[in-house]
Order: sequence, then structure tokens, then C-alpha cells
Amino acid sequence: MSQSFTTRPEVRGTFGAVSSTHWLGSAAGFGILERGGNAFDAAVATGFVLQVVEPHLNGPGGEVPILFHAAGAARPRVLCGQGVAPQAATIDRLVGDGIARMPGTGLVPAVVPGAFDAWMLLLRDYGMMRLRDVLEAAIGYAENGFPIAYRAAASIHAGAAFFQREWPSSAAVWTPGGMVPRPGARFATPAIAETYRRILAEAEAASADRDSQIETARDAFYRGFVAEAIDRSMRTPTADGLGERRAGLLSADDMAGWCATYEDTIAVPFGDFWVHKAGPWSQGPAFLQCLRLLDGVDLADMALDGPNFVHRVVETMKLALADRDAFLGDPDHVEVPLQRLLSAAYAAERRASIHDEADTSFRPGAATPDWAERRDALLDQVGDPAPSAGI
Repeated sequence: MSQSFTTRPEVRGTFGAVSSTHWLGSAAGFGILERGGNAFDAAVATGFVLQVVEPHLNGPGGEVPILFHAAGAARPRVLCGQGVAPQAATIDRLVGDGIARMPGTGLVPAVVPGAFDAWMLLLRDYGMMRLRDVLEAAIGYAENGFPIAYRAAASIHAGAAFFQREWPSSAAVWTPGGMVPRPGARFATPAIAETYRRILAEAEAASADRDSQIETARDAFYRGFVAEAIDRSMRTPTADGLGERRAGLLSADDMAGWCATYEDTIAVPFGDFWVHKAGPWSQGPAFLQCLRLLDGVDLADMALDGPNFVHRVVETMKLALADRDAFLGDPDHVEVPLQRLLSAAYAAERRASIHDEADTSFRPGAATPDWAERRDALLDQVGDPAPSAGI
């Protein structure tokens, strides 16, 4: 049988597979499958390893939107691991502090770290293995080291001088001895290992029951020593991306008042399939809107690497992303016109604005009757954004 050459390995099997953005994460997840765990156990173990081995992309303070489909369930579901903004982060507070645009770095943009609770809920409700089983690989790599990836080392190099000048605690972690790690060199983050070892110790000391251990771990992170450490760290003014020194707004009360939640997916048909995404607190609906806009286009007649296909997809994305910036948000706090954004009628309206020439206006559509007034009122408060950012 002839086989086409590919630079990527072809993986086939009947037992199972794990795919992630780092081979150590995938290996840890597959190891869980080999030891009798299910796909949810493997996902949790993989997620925690990625927090260690991809520090430029993941971390214990991150978030995770999870789409999953349990065997026997009627449809996929979403587990929201996107933590909320601090209660103190009101528009009036930010504008009063001279912040017209949220800085990209520093303490002020910090939100409740949602990944830990989401992974714990997934493990408790759908997994089979114990807390120790899914944490041990991450703890091992954090404690004993791992070959640091090129992009991680490059990211550390780009921020090293700033860390050493402004964020000494970050410098101590990422530039030990004042040196930037070389790509491929063994690198360890013992503080992460110590944190997860302490969580695990508290959980196992509290109970021998699996579910009770998971609940104790959640408490340790969101109402125990982790939350207390985060609260303390937020009190010291720190340099941010706007060149100012500001304390953070995130508090232990914010940590204690939040938990990950389950919800239904948002879905639209596309061709022979239904495509599911997370809700408007994520970028998921923007992707679904792209599909609705493309649904009326004969893509089959376009070469996938040809200019017509690329132009159509790029212009479609511009429209959806402009609407994302204008209308998507936390549905607990803003009214999101989701039905309108994903309707066939609205897609037809927006599709009509795509022409042969590139459009650089980045304008939202009329998804709500008062969108222009709402935009103007917001701009009166925070000022006009950069043209490339949209609103």
C-alpha cells in the first residue's frame, strides 16, 4: 500500500490518543490512560503539565474554557474556567486611576485564576483517578526540571531586563542567577512543585475519600494559603505596561467568591456538521459568526491556498471580530445579542459588506438598535481606542 510522505508522524491505534501543544503534556496524559484512567483524567494531567512546561502560555494563574462530550451524553457541554474580574475593577475606579485602556501587564489586569477549579471539577465529576495521580507528573517536572522550549526561553529573554529591574520575584524564578535559560536546557520551577505538594498534602491529610480530597484542594487554592498569598502580592505597587506603578485589585474575597461552572454550548450548523463553542464570555461566538458568514459562500470552488479563499476568510474574520469587540462580554453583566449575531438574516447583512478590496474600517454591525449610542457613551468615558483595536 502506498503512503504519502509527511514531516509529521502518523499516529494510529485502537487504545487511545492524547494531543497537546507539548510532548511532555501528551506523554503525561497518555500515561494516565495506560494506568486505567479515562479521557478526563488524562486531560487534567495534561493540563497541569502544560502549566509547568509551557510557562510562556500556561500557568497556575491562568484560565481554561473546556468543551467536552461525555460518553452517553446527548450533546457537548462547557466548563467555564474563566475567572472574573475583581469586584474593585469598576469602570469608575479604573478611569479615576487614569486607566483608559487596561494595561497588558502588571497587577491591575489580574483576574481570578480559573484553571485550577475547572480542572478540579472535571476530575471530580467525570474522572476516575485520585488527585495525586493527576498532579504527580506536573510536580515532578516542576521539581526536577524539563527541557525548556525555544519559545519559552525567547519569551523570558524578551522580559529579562524588565523582570530584573521591576519584578525581582519574577526575575528570581525565570532568570536564576541572573541568567536567561538556554533553549533545551533543563529548567525547574520548584515554587510550583512546592505549591502543588502542599495542596496535595492538605487534601490527603483531610480525608482518604477521593472527592473530599478534591474539595479540600479547591479550598486550599481559593480560600486557603494560595488565595492568601495572591492577596498579599496584590498589595505592593508594581510597574505595568503603561509605565505606572500600581497595586492590584484582586483580593482573597474575589478568590473565595468564584467557582467554575457548567453550561450549555453555543452551536450553529455548518455543512453537514454542528459546531459547538463556549458562550459570549469567550471568543467562541465570533468563530461561529464566521461560519454563519461563510455559509452563504461557495468555498468548494476556491483553492484553499488561493487569494480568493484567503481574502474571503480574512474579510469574514474582520466582521466577526469587530462584532466581538462591540457586543460580546460576560452575560451576567451585559446583554449580549447572541441570537441576532448568529442569525442567518444578520449574516446576510454583514456578508453584503464584503467586496473585492480589503476593508480597514473595522466597524461593528447593527446587532442592537442602540449600538452607536452605546459606543459613543463608552468613548466619552474612556476615550477613543487605537484604530487597530476596535471596540
